[in-house]
Amino acid sequence: MRADDLTVQMVRAALAKVPELDPADLTDLMLGCGLPGGEQGQNMGRNVAVLLGYDHLPGTTITRYCSSSLQTTRMAFHAIKAGEGDAYISAGVEAVSRFTKGSSDYIEGQELSNQLFADAIARTEEGAAGGAARWTDPRADGLIPDVYIAMGQTAENVQQLLGMTRREQDDFAVRSQNRAEQAILSGFWANDISPVILPDGSLVSADDCPRPGTTLEGVSGLQPVFRPDGTVTAGNACPLNDGAAALVVMSDVKAKQLGITPLARIVSTSVTGLSPEIMGLGPVGAIPAALKSAGMSLSDIDLFEINEAFAVQALGSAQKLGIEVDRLNVNGGAIAVGHPFGMTGARITSTLINALRQRDAQFGVESMCVGGGMGMAMVIERLS
Repeated sequence: MRADDLTVQMVRAALAKVPELDPADLTDLMLGCGLPGGEQGQNMGRNVAVLLGYDHLPGTTITRYCSSSLQTTRMAFHAIKAGEGDAYISAGVEAVSRFTKGSSDYIEGQELSNQLFADAIARTEEGAAGGAARWTDPRADGLIPDVYIAMGQTAENVQQLLGMTRREQDDFAVRSQNRAEQAILSGFWANDISPVILPDGSLVSADDCPRPGTTLEGVSGLQPVFRPDGTVTAGNACPLNDGAAALVVMSDVKAKQLGITPLARIVSTSVTGLSPEIMGLGPVGAIPAALKSAGMSLSDIDLFEINEAFAVQALGSAQKLGIEVDRLNVNGGAIAVGHPFGMTGARITSTLINALRQRDAQFGVESMCVGGGMGMAMVIERLS
C-alpha cells in the first residue's frame, strides 16, 4: 500500500492511545521519510494530515535518511522547549517496495574509490590520536566525492577498519533473529504493532520479516553481496521492507492538564557527523554527545537500541563504546524486523520504551548510523 495511506493508519492508532488529547490541539505533524520522491514525494506530511481529515493541522516532511523520524521527534522536543506548542505528531514511513528503481528516488550501489576510503581511515586515525584531521580532496584527482555511496560498501569499510570477523557478524545476526523470535512468541512485539488494514480488506498484525529458526549454519553459508572478498551478506544485514510508525509528543504541562501519565520523557538528543565512507560508526559519536548533554554516562543507561543496518556497524559501534551486548537490542533488531528508513527512529523509540517497561528499567538510549556520514541518539527516561 502507499506510504501515505500506511502512515494515516499509524497516526490514528497513536492518537487512539491518547483519547484525552483533542486533535485540534496538535500544533504540527512532522513526518520522517528517508527518500521522499515519487509516491513519497511532495509534502507527504501535509498529505497525511489532510487524509486524516485534519485540515487545520499543518504537516512537514523531513529527511535525515535512517534517522528521519528521530529527527522529527527531536524537532517536536525542541519546539516544546521553545514554548511554541504543546502537542505534536512525530511519525516516520518508508515504502521501499514501491521505490521507482533506477531513478533519483533509489540509491544504486556503486564501487567506492580506494582514495576516498584511505582518506576516511586517515581522518579517523588522526582524530583518535588527537591530531588535526586532514581532507585530501579527491576532486583534485578528477574524482567526484560520493557522500551517499552504497550502504553495503560502507559496512565493508567498517569491517576493514575494525577487523571484525565474518563469524562475529553472523553470530550477532543470528542473535537478532532468535531474540526477535522469542520476543514474538512472548507477546512483546504485539505491544509495538498496530494492525494494518490493507486495500483488499485483509489485516496484517505481525511483521513479515523475522525468520524463525535462523541458525548460524544457515547464515554462515550465505555469499557476500557487496564485495567478492567481503563479509556482509543478506543474513547479517537488514532487509529492505515497508513500514510506518507514529508517536505523540507533548509537554509535561499539557499532559498534567489532561491527566495523562506519559510513557517516557525525552532527556536529550544529539546529531553528529563523520566520514561518509564509514557512516556505520555514527553512534560512536552520537551516543556520548547525547549522554553529555544529559549529564549522564554509559553506566547510567539500562538498555541500548542501536539500529542494525548491518551487524558489523551495530556491534562495532557497541564494542567501540564499551556497551555490553546484554544491554543491546534485547528483543532483536533491524536484522530481524527490518529497517524502513524513515520509520526507524519512531519505531525504535516505541521498542525501547516497551523494553524498559518489560524489564522495569528506567533509562534507555536509541541511536543509529545515518547515510551520508552521521549519527543520531536520544536518551529517554521511562515514566510509566
